[in-house]
Amino acid sequence: MSLRGVWQLQKLVVSFCNWGGSSRGIRAFMESHLPAFKETNPQLEVVTELNRENKNERVVCVKNLTPEEVLLCAIRLRNAQGRKVVKLKTRHVTKNPSVQGTWTTDLKI
Repeated sequence: MSLRGVWQLQKLVVSFCNWGGSSRGIRAFMESHLPAFKETNPQLEVVTELNRENKNERVVCVKNLTPEEVLLCAIRLRNAQGRKVVKLKTRHVTKNPSVQGTWTTDLKI
């Protein structure tokens, strides 16, 4: 997702294990879909590393997923805004609150 014309994901690090069964889908993704994904997203730096520890900020589990599902995860990471999710204190948020108060369905006329 681009915010004001700037892509929020700048670097995608693909960590995988070269012998573990849970990394089978990510290895197949790297062989079949990753080259085309790199070509269609030149603004994105894609790095593959043989690693078993998770030290990245945003980690997505792709255990036992097919290459197509891993591609969907990579596209979702690319499209993410990068902002933290903020829980609102109230359901009604406005800069100019009404002097009459918030409308509710409990009004009896």
